[in-house]
Amino acid sequence: MKSLLPLEHPRPDAKEFIEILAGRGRRVRTPLVEYIVDDVVMKPIVERLLGRQWVEYGPDRDVQVAYLDNFVEFWYRMGYDFVRFEQSLGFFELKLIIQDTAPGTTKAREWADEHRGVIRSWQDFERFRWPKVEEFDFFPFEYLNAHLPDGMGLISSHGGGVFEHITWMMSLEGFCATLVSDPSLVKAVADRLGALMVEFYKHLLDLDRLVAIFPGDDMGYNVGTIVSPADLRKHFLPWHKRFAAMAHAKGLPYFLHSCGNVEKIMEDLITDVRIDGKHSFENNIMPVQDFQARYGARIAALGGLDLNILGASSPDEVRKETRKLLEACGLAGRYALGSGNSIPSFVPVQNYLAMVDEALTARAG
Repeated sequence: MKSLLPLEHPRPDAKEFIEILAGRGRRVRTPLVEYIVDDVVMKPIVERLLGRQWVEYGPDRDVQVAYLDNFVEFWYRMGYDFVRFEQSLGFFELKLIIQDTAPGTTKAREWADEHRGVIRSWQDFERFRWPKVEEFDFFPFEYLNAHLPDGMGLISSHGGGVFEHITWMMSLEGFCATLVSDPSLVKAVADRLGALMVEFYKHLLDLDRLVAIFPGDDMGYNVGTIVSPADLRKHFLPWHKRFAAMAHAKGLPYFLHSCGNVEKIMEDLITDVRIDGKHSFENNIMPVQDFQARYGARIAALGGLDLNILGASSPDEVRKETRKLLEACGLAGRYALGSGNSIPSFVPVQNYLAMVDEALTARAG
């Protein structure tokens, strides 16, 4: 079977993409969605399939432009209706860094230090150097917004949510201890983070090609939320509600990527926060088919092809699983096909291409 990728004549339609996920009008196709595609996967596709010179993102403006041009071409020629791009304000956070073990990469991988935090007391909080939104460089967002092919939209967000950043800044261990010993400090840090993100989103929401806000904020693990639903409702969900309201005021949907088992706060996310779609699914927690059967009449289901399959199966097995999702979820509507989480460096390029090509082949047929 001849691959359709890369598409010679893509026909992106970001408006139709949003209409499909909102359940408005007739279901015309199952669109593609992805949260992040790692540069390690993107690079060989850009070089070998698109015939372009790869450029690593860096501080030089010309280098940034070259990277962003490749970035747009990748999302365009892979058949997406949008590009998704995020960056974070420069919060100081302690990281554990090791060499990435994925084949063919020289990159490093970062993990949050779960034991040591940079904010452990009120004294740390008071002397912490908070970034200023007015000093943040929005150039890549603005460049993408101004250089999208006809029909494409921009999907964006702040990199990392309030819950993620507080656990990175205080460390997960320190955050949990402070939640018990001094919840007022947790509230102060969360509120400072949330207020800065509000100002960040004000800038993003002025972009005229923006079609959705799609942040990530991992609040769960295999069997439940990382902290109690009550604490999430008190300190963190109100900020998502604020961000969602900002998007809705501009007529844009608010999609949420949140890993882990967040079943205990799903009603809060749907009825109070008012998310328009949920992303990040693991088959051992709740397969996307089951999620869609339960919530698909109310919000969109995004992605869902389990990373264990994408990372460790053959391309033929990936195609088979892709067809299952197209038949189960695509036919029901309010669904976009993609990975259950993202395309990290350890996903074989041929498996990623198999998933995307199978989706486009089914659409063409």
